[in-house]
Amino acid sequence: MSEEVKSEQEVLFQKRIDAEEKIEPKDWMPEKYRQTLIRQMSQHAHSEVIGMQPEGNWLTRAPTLHRKCILLAKVQDEGGHGLYLYSAAETLGISRDELVKALHDGVAKYASIFNYPALTWADIGAIGWLVDGAAIVNQISLQRTSYGPYARSMVRICKEESFHQRQGYQIMVTLSQGSHEQKAMAQDALDRFWWPSLMMFGPHDAESAHSAQSMKWKIKRQSNDQLRQKFIDQSVKQADVIGLKIPDPALKWNADRGHYDIGAIDWSEFARVIKGDGPCNRQRLQHHNRVHAEGAWVRDAVAAYEAKHKQRSTRAA
Repeated sequence: MSEEVKSEQEVLFQKRIDAEEKIEPKDWMPEKYRQTLIRQMSQHAHSEVIGMQPEGNWLTRAPTLHRKCILLAKVQDEGGHGLYLYSAAETLGISRDELVKALHDGVAKYASIFNYPALTWADIGAIGWLVDGAAIVNQISLQRTSYGPYARSMVRICKEESFHQRQGYQIMVTLSQGSHEQKAMAQDALDRFWWPSLMMFGPHDAESAHSAQSMKWKIKRQSNDQLRQKFIDQSVKQADVIGLKIPDPALKWNADRGHYDIGAIDWSEFARVIKGDGPCNRQRLQHHNRVHAEGAWVRDAVAAYEAKHKQRSTRAA
């Protein structure tokens, strides 16, 4: 393809984006658009699957059968979200095996928040309230992303994440209304998960390597800082309702902006965790590698069944 023809196609592509048309798998798209989507969607899928680990670790220790059933349903949902997103990413011409290999090789990333341990039952509440709350803020805007399969997968995921956020907040409400020790446990969980939750939205817009182009292509509909601010504003009010204190001495309402101002985020911590030096990075990937290897026989059995079914269909025809 000549550069002139390619340039014309890129102009037409951008016109479609600007006209709010959805891009579908068989449509022409710039290679950088495809690669950007693969990077973002695979990171999203990996985050859903890796995120099952800290919560799955609490399934046998949930305080009641009711809580256990709810947590089990949530963990199953996260696995389903990963499946939707891997399937959507495959429409871009990359295989599931390639996506998983990139994760295992350390090429693909997942949300840095899942490299922190869930030390107490209150942490399960904080993960639901803050981590899933942050995810919802981001994913609601992704329902309008320019790539059709990604946008459609977000519709169901957002509905289920809303349930996840409510169950986490309800845990925090219950603990906050309990004994002194229980409320202290809830506050401790908030103290540890607050800042990593803010880091989930990524670097400030001026320092983000991908934001500007992703916004132009409408893969992202709102910037990192806009999404983070929305999350801060809603979370501060939710914490106040249940008597918990946001662990930020600099937090204050800015009447001129109509938003809360916060203290400085420790981006050096974010960089360390992203580079693999978080509290649980190695544990998370080692666990995923081991379980993936142990599940090889299941994938082989499914492939064998499909091959046999195809053979029978061919003979019958």
